[in-house]
Amino acid sequence: MRILHLPAIFLLCLTAVGCGTATSIPDEVESTVDAAASAETGSDADNFVIQNDYILGQGDTISIQVFDEPDLTLSTAVGTSGSINYSYLGDIQVAGKSPVQLERHIAGLLKNGYLVNPSVNVTVLEYRPFYINGEVRTPGSYPYQPGLTLDKAIALAGGLTDRASTRKMFVTRGQNGGASEEGSRVFLNSRIGPGDIITIKEGFF
Repeated sequence: MRILHLPAIFLLCLTAVGCGTATSIPDEVESTVDAAASAETGSDADNFVIQNDYILGQGDTISIQVFDEPDLTLSTAVGTSGSINYSYLGDIQVAGKSPVQLERHIAGLLKNGYLVNPSVNVTVLEYRPFYINGEVRTPGSYPYQPGLTLDKAIALAGGLTDRASTRKMFVTRGQNGGASEEGSRVFLNSRIGPGDIITIKEGFF
């Protein structure tokens, strides 16, 4: 009888070991899952930051909505003057303000004799373009996309020419609708912003 029980006991041990192994996840797998989750939520976080900290400028297209006031809904592009014409309020300076600052500004103006407690929402419908010149196949201006990096910008411009140098790539930042910094060296994974001017120089072989 004891001999007959040994296989059953051995089988139970194997089952217990197998279950323990099945519930154990290697550190490498956990790290990969965490990295994938971070990457997936990262784009949403980038969009949120851009929408709230982004400084509006010439070439941006924005939407203005006031809760329960359809007559005050407006979609418009920011012109060369940096201002827009808005119902009841006339010309409003937009360039140099973030969407949140513009919301507060418009709400304050509407409180002054128009609405009791206006709820204003400003969103960026289309960002002003970035510019790329030098050793790319199709230099010019291209629509900005949140999360844009230099390698993606180069791809939009048709890729590098045979003479391009990947060690001589520079960008002049245009965060406020115009050049705000001297050209600085960047790399393929560097972030590109709206209004930035990218220059890819020729290498010497």
